[in-house]
Amino acid sequence: MKNMENRLYADLAWIWPIWGSVEEYRPESEDAVKMIREFSRIEPTTILDITCGGGKNDFTLKKYFKVTGLDLSEAMLENAKKLNPECEYVKGDMRDFDLERQFDAVYINDGIAYITTEQDLGKVFLKAFKHLKPGGVMITIAEHFKGNFHENQTKVFESQSEEPKITYIENNYDPNPDDTTYETTFVYLIREQGKLRIENDFHTCGIFTLETWRKKLNEAGFEVHERNQVYEGESYSVFICVKPL
Repeated sequence: MKNMENRLYADLAWIWPIWGSVEEYRPESEDAVKMIREFSRIEPTTILDITCGGGKNDFTLKKYFKVTGLDLSEAMLENAKKLNPECEYVKGDMRDFDLERQFDAVYINDGIAYITTEQDLGKVFLKAFKHLKPGGVMITIAEHFKGNFHENQTKVFESQSEEPKITYIENNYDPNPDDTTYETTFVYLIREQGKLRIENDFHTCGIFTLETWRKKLNEAGFEVHERNQVYEGESYSVFICVKPL
């Protein structure tokens, strides 16, 4: 199974640029900008995007802020650099990094799903707090949490390109609801020059109660606000976290 894990961030990272357009990411990015401006107690001009991935959120964020993106995947960082050459990108683990500077805002999108323990969730929020200026805002999103998880949920997407033509099948499954992990499996049907090949990609993700999210954010030192946002027909819990002055 090891050679089938997290391939989207390694040998299959070339798929990411044609997996949906930047326009699909615009609504959540624009909402993040609005919430940062609403809650910030300082003038926000810089932002740190933790787990920036291929930079599709940054494509919108860079219109409002000077963007620095952080990700563990070198392949995804290369995608981000091609999409946003004017932004700064740094390789780093969201649980353990030090950029030796602070930002007016911090954004953590769905990459936080790869945190699988409460201890590591706390580490991420502590790092975000450290890198945020007093009065600044961190936005983070709980896409899946205990109480809203849809067992065996399966989605099908199509690529934005004609060649290769890719059909993406995504399945979420929780084999043990009593622990803090669930499985996401992707199957990619790749059709190119009349030939089909099938690639499998397995990811282990974390799932926590919203109370755990609140607890870890408060322990990190944040003043926490919450909103529900709906994207593509699904409801997400958004945490707007202010670092006290």
